[in-house]
Amino acid sequence: MLDTIQAVIFDMDGTLIDSMWIWRNIDIEYLGRFQIPLPEDLQGQIEGMSFSETAAYVKERFSISHSVDKIKQDWNQMAWDKYENEVPVKDGVIPFLKYLKERGVKMGVATSNSVELAKMVLEKRGLAPYFDAIHTSCEVAHGKPYPDIYEFVAEKLGATPEHCLVFEDVIQGIMAGKSANMKVCAVYDSYSEAQDEEKKRLADYYINSFEELKPLMQSGR
Repeated sequence: MLDTIQAVIFDMDGTLIDSMWIWRNIDIEYLGRFQIPLPEDLQGQIEGMSFSETAAYVKERFSISHSVDKIKQDWNQMAWDKYENEVPVKDGVIPFLKYLKERGVKMGVATSNSVELAKMVLEKRGLAPYFDAIHTSCEVAHGKPYPDIYEFVAEKLGATPEHCLVFEDVIQGIMAGKSANMKVCAVYDSYSEAQDEEKKRLADYYINSFEELKPLMQSGR
């Protein structure tokens, strides 16, 4: 998996941390403020969008009078406590990051979340020091499934796309990594369990947990 790899780029939510469950609850609560029930198709429509793209979509679709910046601010406030106190790191992540660091492999985060939440939770969980670049889709023209964020992070890491490995938990993210001409390892997450077969079809590799990478680390390859 790591042969010829110069850099490893991770999605954050559902990949490094177990946090996808939060957002459905936030969507229900936020739309409830405007007496709008949660449409069943909303999660599928916004999957992969940047934080800003999602806010713009919600504003337009539901005719929310608040500005995009106000919507983002409200979501950050609603999610902050949960990210600070309730979101765990996924099993096996930290040993794998240590292994990559010891091998001198560059590492980056490419997330669709807000920069405020991303930097806070990565710091709080002790993950931030492992990464050479932490960036969000709000910094590029298009969110996932477009390749923009992965190409951007690879450039920041000084790595060519064909020598990058991506870890992703949802289809739109996997497609973004593949569109960037990178190898992609799909990661199991209960939130996207129904997509597992498609994730396996699209990705180069699939793991149920980072614990499965222990043999790779022990072999030193």
